[in-house]
Parts: sequence; structure tokens; C-alpha cells
Amino acid sequence: MSKEAYPLIFERSKTGRTGFSLPENDVADMDVANMFEDSYIRKEKAELPEVSELQLIRHYTGLSTRNHGVDTGFYPLGSCTMKYNPKLNEDVARLPGFSHIHPYQEESTVQGTLYWMYDLQESLAEITGMNTVTLQPAAGAQGEWTGLMMIRSFHENNGDMDRTKVIVPDSAHGTNPASATVAGFEAVTVKTNERGLVDIEDLKRLVDDRTAALMLTNPNTLGLFEEDIVEMAAIVHEAGGKLYYDGANLNAILGYTRPGDMGFDVVHLNLHKTFTGPHGGGGPGSGPVGVTAELEPYLPKPLLTKSGESYTFDYDRPRSIGRVKPYYGNVGINLRAYTYIRTMGAEGLKRVSEYAVLNANYMMRRLSDSFELPFTQHCKHEFVLSGKIQKKLGVRTLDMAKRLLDFGYHPPTIYFPTNVEEAMMIEPTETEAKETLDGFIETMEKIAEEVKKDPEIVQEAPYSTVVGRLDETTAARKPVLKYAHK
Repeated sequence: MSKEAYPLIFERSKTGRTGFSLPENDVADMDVANMFEDSYIRKEKAELPEVSELQLIRHYTGLSTRNHGVDTGFYPLGSCTMKYNPKLNEDVARLPGFSHIHPYQEESTVQGTLYWMYDLQESLAEITGMNTVTLQPAAGAQGEWTGLMMIRSFHENNGDMDRTKVIVPDSAHGTNPASATVAGFEAVTVKTNERGLVDIEDLKRLVDDRTAALMLTNPNTLGLFEEDIVEMAAIVHEAGGKLYYDGANLNAILGYTRPGDMGFDVVHLNLHKTFTGPHGGGGPGSGPVGVTAELEPYLPKPLLTKSGESYTFDYDRPRSIGRVKPYYGNVGINLRAYTYIRTMGAEGLKRVSEYAVLNANYMMRRLSDSFELPFTQHCKHEFVLSGKIQKKLGVRTLDMAKRLLDFGYHPPTIYFPTNVEEAMMIEPTETEAKETLDGFIETMEKIAEEVKKDPEIVQEAPYSTVVGRLDETTAARKPVLKYAHK
């Protein structure tokens, strides 16, 4: 696609053209100079493009066609469930009774919204096996930090000031050790064994009276269910620690098992993953946190509660870690998730996991003929392949990911988890049809054949995208972060 096909907005600019209209100033004798500090007042006229409304629309519509999203194509991004966002959710979120209210309205005037928010809290508590849930955290990473801060406050309240260690598997999401560090803990790594699971003996060696918590994703980042989770919970609890559940992979176990039943004390959920809220580009997300009764006093305040037939926010929580998000969370994303849960029902959510696991295992077995499969047991919702075979022929996993772009697919997560050489982590989700899975499999097989017969084709990809192969070294060391109009 040529640059000329989508000229940049400044390059379309012609003096005198306007694409907007503003009402006349109805504030008489407005003295701008005395309304603001001098440092806030622009000294020179803003350099803005002068274009018509039609040109402006074509500019942004053109930019949108360069994006790849779940509505335009297969998005098998492992460890970050990218499934279809039902448009019914969007319709509900746009209903005036929800979209036109203000977060600081009197509680008596928004009882309908407080009703579904409370019902969502109760639903998520049931789904996860927790006692109480807060909807405040804005995303999974903030949910992690929130949960860890509650664990920290719990230990400190009990006089356990020396519990400064959070144990994290070597296959964990990068946010886990980062959240532990930001929350004031020391992140300690536990090894993965030859079957891709937490090494129990290494865990026993690490757990001591300094252990504050063990952070786990189950199924783990390799897409494998931690079979010894009950034993791990006993090891940590006997030492006085807590279990933290990273809910990124909950899509694999809905209706079959719950973190609370496994022994977890704190759970964060990604409503923008498991429960179909749109996500990408850093937000908007939602990361509710659920806790056991023992940790409930430490939840962020205010906490939405029910009193008789009405709903109210409880601010009188002396042991709370405080507010973690303005207002009461990302209400629009929460509403989309609530719509999804009520639409699916208990049996529907269970089928979600059944189909997600079935799709992943189908793809894994088919692709194991062309790529190395590091772990051969059945996976859950996602699986990890290795490009070691192709690397020996001079083609990296990165090259194959770029080649996928030429066939209209978003590449899977690559080089993660870091404990698998040349990793490709693939998650098809339950929403994709078999024809889509087969098309992706056949494309991956074709690329594997290209590597054998003509590796340069793959090494120099992509060919059909707006931007071709980049100089990665220069891009990393000398990034151009803004458009410079000449």
C-alpha cells in the first residue's frame, strides 16, 4: 500500500479549508489574559491542518483500515485472550440510563446501575469461589497490585513485618514480579519442571517465614493446568503465606473449577479478556479483585454493599487499603461483562471453556507435525510451540511471525514464556470456527515449508503491509516517536 493512497493529514492541508463549526462566543468581553496564568497562554497560533470535513473523515477512516482487530481477522494472541466482543454488550452499555449518568450523582438516583454492579460482584464471587469482590481496579495489572497490597496490609496488621517475599514461577506473566516489586515485595523465582509445571521441591525450598505470597496463573502461561495446586496451597498456607491467583487464564476453567476451591486467597480477573470487554492499546480494561472472608476488611473503599432493597457505598472501612481508582471502576467495561455473563448463564460459561480447550488441543496436535512441541500433554486454552527446528535453518520465530502478516493473520505471542526457546504461544479462543482454525494451521504449515525450500522469503517478510521490514536495531536505539511536519 503506497504512501500516496493515504496521504497524511498535514499533506492534505490547504489554507482556508475548515472541517468544523463552533458556536459564536456568548461570553461578553472575555479577558483571556487575566483568566489564566501567562505560562498557559499560547504565544503563537497553533499549527493545525486546514482540511474539509470529508478529508478529515477519510483520513481517520483510512487509518482505521490499517489496524488489525478481532472484528477484522483471527487474533491468536496467547496469554491475552482476544475473543469476539458481542455487539449486544455495546448496545446495553450505550443505553441512556447507563451512559448518561454521572458518577457523583446521589446514590438514590442511580439504584439501577448500583443493582447490576452489585449483582456483577456477586456473580464474579460465585464464579471464582471468593467471598467478596470489588470492581474498582482498572485493569489486570492494577488488580495484581491491589491484591498484593491487601496481602501486605494483612501481614502487617498481624505483626508479620518480615514477610517481604513473593514467589513467582519462571513462566509467569511479566506483570507478576513487577506488581510484587511495586507493592514493596521482593520477587523470588520458582523453577518450572520438565513437564512445564511448578517444581514442588523447589517451592518447598523457597517457602519460609518470610513468604508473603505465591502468585500463580492456573492454567499457567504454558497452557498447562497445575496438577499439584492443592499441595502447593498447603505448603504456602502452612508457612503463613497467601495464594494469589492471576486470572488471565480463567477462560480455560469456567464452570469446571474455581480458584477458591484450589486454595487461593486473592483473585484478580480480566473482564476485558474472559468476559468479552474490548481491550488493546492500554485500555480500557477492568480488573476486579475477589478475596476470602479473612482479607475482606482490606478491600479498597468504598465497597458497594446492599442494605435491604437498596444499594450504597460503604466508606467506613478502617483497615481498607484505600481507593485505587477514581469513581467506582471502569463502569462501561463492567457493564459489558455483566451483559455477557447474564447472556451466557452458568451452562453457557461452562461451554466457553469446553470449546476453548477443544480448539487449542486441535490446533496443537495439528501443528506439532511442523513445529516442535515442548510439552506433549493435553493443554487447556492455549499452547506453546517452539521454532527451534526452523532456527536451525536460519529462520527465527520473529521472521515467521512477520510472514503471517502477509496472510492476514495477527501473529501469536512470540518469545514468551522465556523458558521456551523460540516460543510461539497460541490461543484460538472458543469463538473461532473450525474453518478459521484450519486456515491458520494450513498457513503455518505453508510457512514451515517455505523455511525448508526458500528461507529468504520468510526472512524478508512482510511484503503486503503498509510498513515493511524495519531496521529493528535503529528503531530501538533511535526511535522516531512523532510526525514532523516540514
